Amino acid sequence: MTGDEDAVRAALAAAAAAGRDVPIGAVVLGPDGRVLAAARNAREELGDPTAHAELLALRAAARAHGDGWRLSGCTLAVTVEPCTMCAGALVLARVSRVVFGAWEPRTGAVGSLWDVVRDRRLNHRPEVRGGVLERECAALLEAFFATERTHPME
Repeated sequence: MTGDEDAVRAALAAAAAAGRDVPIGAVVLGPDGRVLAAARNAREELGDPTAHAELLALRAAARAHGDGWRLSGCTLAVTVEPCTMCAGALVLARVSRVVFGAWEPRTGAVGSLWDVVRDRRLNHRPEVRGGVLERECAALLEAFFATERTHPME
């Protein structure tokens, strides 16, 4: 993969398969730019409150990366700013870069509501780039919630 926009496009493709779940997608790129894992939200599908796209992608990437749970040198690209749970997981996994699309002012923990990943009290702080393909990422969510308001959980 060549750039942040391509990585977020791959995350958007993963999000498109979310079904009944909020369409958020994530990909983890290895140090060489190769996609290690892609995932989408699966909370409804799995009945698991922790089945966020980021966590599912991190788990799969850790298996593929071959350095145990450490994802040093890796980039996580996600369609929406990570929440506190996911931001904490990114720090603990030692992800080097976080790239995301839409800002999330209500729950975002990578600069909006909180800034977990750049807290100087933590031992690891990934580089962050937000707002990549922001309109496309926000449009996917807006379409989902517009449909959800019209036809709730059919």
